[in-house]
Amino acid sequence: METHQIALVKDSFEKVVPIADTAAEIFYADLFETSPEVKPYFANSDMRAQGQKLMTTLGVVVRSLDNLPAVLPAARDLAIRHVGYGVQAEDYGKVGASLLRTLEKGLREAFTPDVKTAWTETYSALSGVMIDAAYGPKETAP
Repeated sequence: METHQIALVKDSFEKVVPIADTAAEIFYADLFETSPEVKPYFANSDMRAQGQKLMTTLGVVVRSLDNLPAVLPAARDLAIRHVGYGVQAEDYGKVGASLLRTLEKGLREAFTPDVKTAWTETYSALSGVMIDAAYGPKETAP
């Protein structure tokens, strides 16, 4: 990721922090509406606590973007744990789409095309590492 993209993600996340509970509610409402097949993963979850975990995890990642390798071991461990909940590799795309829609709703006019691109690249990089850790690297076609 480029330095200016890291700055965009960090700056935009600072605007999300004051509305973290609302952002988490928007995220899970969007995720369950657009991808109802993932709702069983959360059947036994306290969704308020789950939302707090989501926002805490996002905060850790965002604060670590200048040194992403520092959080990658924890991200890999998290991905492996998610396999036990039934999470599939394709679910990461659903989560990413809901994250972007949540940011768009929460940030409104501050969710510029550049901010969207920066978040897309951030999520793609992190989810790629997590998918590789949980399911192995994608095989390339010959």
